[in-house]
Amino acid sequence: MEDHDTGAGAPEVGVSRASPPSGGPSPSAGRPRQAGPQSGNGQAGDAQPQRGKARKRRKRRRGRKVFARDELTTAAHLVAASAVNIAAAGPPAVSSAAPSPVVAPPVPQPRPEQPMHRPPMQELPVFAALDLGTNNCRLLVAVPQRHGQFRVIDAFSRIVRLGEGLTANRHLSQAAMDRAVEALKICGDKLRNRKIKKARLIATEACRTADNGVEFLQRVESEAGLKLEIIDRQTEARLAVSGCGSLVERDTQGVVLFDIGGGSSEIALIDLTGQRSPRLANHIVSWTSLPVGVVSLAERFGGRTVTREIFAAMVEDVAVRLRSFDGRDRLSHVLASPKFHLLGTSGTVTTLAGVHLDLERYDRRRVDGLWMDRDSVDRMVEKLVGWDFQQRCANPCIGADRADLVLAGCAILEAIRAVWPSERLRVADRGLREGILSELMADDGVWRNSGRGRQ
Repeated sequence: MEDHDTGAGAPEVGVSRASPPSGGPSPSAGRPRQAGPQSGNGQAGDAQPQRGKARKRRKRRRGRKVFARDELTTAAHLVAASAVNIAAAGPPAVSSAAPSPVVAPPVPQPRPEQPMHRPPMQELPVFAALDLGTNNCRLLVAVPQRHGQFRVIDAFSRIVRLGEGLTANRHLSQAAMDRAVEALKICGDKLRNRKIKKARLIATEACRTADNGVEFLQRVESEAGLKLEIIDRQTEARLAVSGCGSLVERDTQGVVLFDIGGGSSEIALIDLTGQRSPRLANHIVSWTSLPVGVVSLAERFGGRTVTREIFAAMVEDVAVRLRSFDGRDRLSHVLASPKFHLLGTSGTVTTLAGVHLDLERYDRRRVDGLWMDRDSVDRMVEKLVGWDFQQRCANPCIGADRADLVLAGCAILEAIRAVWPSERLRVADRGLREGILSELMADDGVWRNSGRGRQ
């Protein structure tokens, strides 16, 4: 299931700089210059007027000294005055050539305007994170802000279904690879158009399990100019946790964080009953990665026509896998606490949240960080199971791209809720990319002088 894109639609802006005040006077406007004649370069000089030259008189125009000849005609006066008003760099040059018959001199060429700016602030470093998953290709480009936070300056997300058919033949299909390469070419162009300080480009389950995954990434490097790394499941779980750190409140005692992907689902148990570290990932006490996601589950059980019996079979398939997870009981001491909750980061939970809010159009600002109670989640799952394929397509928070995958995601969610029952579920429209950016920025030390620990 695709994560609804973080930062999608954000305008492309440059790095932050100090900008001059709008409408305010130039620092030198109105400042009187040193009296006396000037040399031809506009600087003060001690040269005396030469014999035979027309007498000069000084005038003040808009706070600056200019010179005019007595013999200039009225029209010449106007042209010269116009040229002086255009020139911001200084007065027109006075010729120092030998005396010549008095004629109307050529109008001096104004110097190129030199706008006054405050000294620019140091450029903010730019970081990038790319996640090529089983279903989506996603990119975030960001600059650091105050401690633990960053501002997205560019984003890209496209459903490529790289893992289509992978469950059946363990091979990435030609069509799927073509779709992914085209999306990655766009990402490559975006990255090359910016001065990136650090970037991390990852590939997950589809490339991990496909027998031609390595060959595909070689093609990506050749055609898109991007070198991706295949990360292991433990790293994927840690990055998902790092990306959601700001959604875990200070008084929380325990969290089960899950990321329902296209080809795998990562689950991390986080114990916060002891002294809390600034990095949430330091509190992972157990984790697992189920080799099942919305694409692989839908391909095995069907995604378009899902009866209640088929849905129950999907839930049981995931439940069997969870029963073999040895560390599943590591949070048993906090499960009954009101300070324990689930935290879901995936397209499944963001879709449920959008349906719950009855949004006419998906709005990340309303979804990310939303709390849903147990009864609300129950109602939304029941509603989706009761809809047919066309009804799911018609919902603006699901659409045709996710209509055949959303019930597989709900089945994985229900299996997780059965093992770790909770009165509250927090929805996160963020994940691996945000985790990558947080770790890159923390390791680079951009928040080191903020007076707090790293995130």
